[in-house]
Amino acid sequence: MRVDLHIHTTASDGTWTPQELVEQALGAGLGAIAVTDHDSVANVAETQRLAAAAGVKFLPAAEICSTKEDLSFHILGYGIDIANKHLLELLHYNEALLEQKDVDSIALLQRDGWPVDTAEFARYTYDRRRGGWRALAYLQDKGLCSGVNDFFQRIFTPEHDLGFPIFPSISQVVDAIHGAGGVALCAHAASGFHGPGLERVMDLLRTEPLDGFECYHSGHTEEGTKRLLGHCVKHGLLISGGSDCHGSFVPGRNLGEPFVDTAMLRLGGLL
Repeated sequence: MRVDLHIHTTASDGTWTPQELVEQALGAGLGAIAVTDHDSVANVAETQRLAAAAGVKFLPAAEICSTKEDLSFHILGYGIDIANKHLLELLHYNEALLEQKDVDSIALLQRDGWPVDTAEFARYTYDRRRGGWRALAYLQDKGLCSGVNDFFQRIFTPEHDLGFPIFPSISQVVDAIHGAGGVALCAHAASGFHGPGLERVMDLLRTEPLDGFECYHSGHTEEGTKRLLGHCVKHGLLISGGSDCHGSFVPGRNLGEPFVDTAMLRLGGLL
């Protein structure tokens, strides 16, 4: 059965509603999906209901931000109870950090002479179906940014004092996921997202209480995937995979790519 266990919706920075996601999953021939919105479970219940009606298996999940040694790590929580109080508190805390980062980013750019205005931004709203986040949409509407890749390459840089917030530690995130009955896997460890390269990432994560890794990801090379698979097999860790599709928001990330089949995964009976 083909699966995609890393998908974003309008609850974070994707462009699809739950209905649209399920329709897209059916069109892509997927038998199981997971909604893994950043620090949010707002669209999980609705997508689960629609998936069940369409005959598609569904894993309740979230992708939760954490920080270690000034690096941001995304932790996938699968099989979670989305009503768990402690987990929801952590998600709301991270969401508040991200919302404040938007405000701070515009203030820093204004300080550096960019034609932006914090008072104007305070009044600014955008259509979540565009994907992305509020500060990005504002910069696009001001004609100052062409899209997500341009934002990270040219604007979200040390030169402008921009960077990710300091999120809870990896162990705190893992504890919250476990407390909600789920399993915790590090997302896209072999992608360029983390910065220092896979071997350094693996070294940093060696003592963390993770249950496994997302071995298959649209941003992984074949070599990176093999390295992660070997590590998981050697240490008896869980294995997941998905596209990290954001609908039409992030170019080059397509639903169901890379190809992942249930036989390629190890998820402790969750699927």
